[in-house]
Order: sequence, then structure tokens, then C-alpha cells
Amino acid sequence: MIKVNKIIAATAIFLIGRLAIAEEIGHVDTKFKLIGPDDKIVVEAFDDPGVPGVTCYLSRAKTGGLSGAVGVAEDTSDASISCHQTGPINLDPKIKDGEREGKNVFQKRTSLVFKSMQVVRFYDRKRNTLVYLVYSDRVIEGSPKNSIAAVPIVPWR
Repeated sequence: MIKVNKIIAATAIFLIGRLAIAEEIGHVDTKFKLIGPDDKIVVEAFDDPGVPGVTCYLSRAKTGGLSGAVGVAEDTSDASISCHQTGPINLDPKIKDGEREGKNVFQKRTSLVFKSMQVVRFYDRKRNTLVYLVYSDRVIEGSPKNSIAAVPIVPWR
């Protein structure tokens, strides 16, 4: 049993280490709540952990109120993404060859247990462009709401 726990812990650390961590840039309130924080739109930024030189900006809905304050509220699936080249990009050959196609680069829990927002990276070889897709999913049923951003890979000055 101890070996199994160590393997699970090591796997979790490895997976967490491979996903980006977002930092909040700012937010705006969208709905007043008498008790607890207001509903808001949060703007966050994260650097792609597998492609140095790319930064993505997410805007997403965050539910307030008492349930939001204690972390049990379910956020809506509304999100938008904008990604940009912020430095030189040396693309990993595994990305170019399609071995890391549809790589999950960011994930955020948007409900207590069953719902999360994810950002997945694709590589468009024909156009030498990285494409980022943000969407929400649940254990049983996801949401068709999504947004994409494209980052053409160009020489950095």
C-alpha cells in the first residue's frame, strides 16, 4: 500500500509540474452579492510550460457569494483566450512531429469536484502556428463553449 501511495504522489507531482500556473492580472465585478464576494470576470496569464516564449491570457467567469467564498460554487463555462509570442520560440521536435498533439498545458478547477477549465495546445505544421483551445469539461458532460488563439512562430528580434 505504501508503494502505491508513493507512485500516486510522484505521478501527481509530475503532472502538476508539467501544467502552467496562472497569475491573476486583474478582475472586474459583474454581479453584486450582498453576502460574500461579487461574481466577476478574472483575467489571468500563464506561460506555456512546453514552449518558452509564449504567454496566454485567459478571461473567465468566477462565481461569488457564500458558495464562491468557501470554494464550492460552480463557475460557468464562459472563457476566452489570447496567446502571444513574448520571446524567442525554439519548438521542441516532438511538438513539430505531432507526438505532443493536443497537449494539455493548463487546467483550473471550476467546481468542487467534477468540472475543470482546460487549455490544450495544437501545432499547425502547414502554417507554422501554435493553436490554443480553452474549454470546460465535466466527468459526464462537457460544454461546447470554447475559444481559440493562434500564435504564428516568427523570428524574434
